[in-house]
Amino acid sequence: MKMLKYFFIITDVGFLIYWLITLVHVIPKQYLFKDYNHPILVAWNWSFLPLDLLISITGFLSLYFFSKQNMLWCSFALISLVLTFCSGLQAIVFWIIRLDFDWTWWLFNLYLIIYPCVFLRSILKRLNRELRSP
Repeated sequence: MKMLKYFFIITDVGFLIYWLITLVHVIPKQYLFKDYNHPILVAWNWSFLPLDLLISITGFLSLYFFSKQNMLWCSFALISLVLTFCSGLQAIVFWIIRLDFDWTWWLFNLYLIIYPCVFLRSILKRLNRELRSP
């Protein structure tokens, strides 16, 4: 959890900041993805809000339970990591289908795919140990 907590903080706070700046429209136009203001893409982008908020909530809950030395942290960490992976994957697949290769947006979403993979195995091992212990 030593390294994972920093990833949770960066990712979960990052999601909250992203949605705040999206809400108040402060992303500079040169950084918006292609067709950003098209109504269908606006709806597509906002469709990620519940998922991203759930990622942040489960990540923060994991940190909270870890600080209380409660093993629930592991379950919330697993949920957060899997949902984070799904969020990044959905965006990347969408842009692949559209043949839209804007590296600014790709890098953030590739991060969301890759970082959970680094920690999933150790979280699953820890959960397995906890389930097997009396």
